[in-house]
Amino acid sequence: MPAQAPPVGDILAARLQALGARVRAHRTRQKLSATVAAEAAGMSRVTLHRIERGEPSVTMGAYLSAIDAVGLQLALHDPQAAAASPQPAALPARVRLSDFPELRRLAWPLQGVDELSPADALSLYERNWRHIDPAALQPAEQALVQALASELGGGRLLV
Repeated sequence: MPAQAPPVGDILAARLQALGARVRAHRTRQKLSATVAAEAAGMSRVTLHRIERGEPSVTMGAYLSAIDAVGLQLALHDPQAAAASPQPAALPARVRLSDFPELRRLAWPLQGVDELSPADALSLYERNWRHIDPAALQPAEQALVQALASELGGGRLLV
């Protein structure tokens, strides 16, 4: 029987529901069944469905296990630090691969392509982020990733 849900306000309840919806959407995009994802996370299918509904009575550890099992990562965002940081650079109309070494490395299968649209660049980063060492990103490429996430990714890089 599920635990009694702790009291949460409307804003936190909406955030939990959005988090659960993102877990479910990512799971279904990857064509993972709930049973397979739940087994990978070490929980029951019922618990996974409770997470996907955003129920507050599920433990944080279970949420993190589900997030990891579907291939996502949870990142904390400090709004005060973001307000103090410089604004991301404007997006270029086309992203030249020769200007961004990590992106060029990710684009190796795209034979004969020298430029990408910003949306294609964001998609390439998000699909292949596991192959990038964030510490190896040059400042210009870090600014590009931040601008892509801000302008096209709703403020977040979906990795």
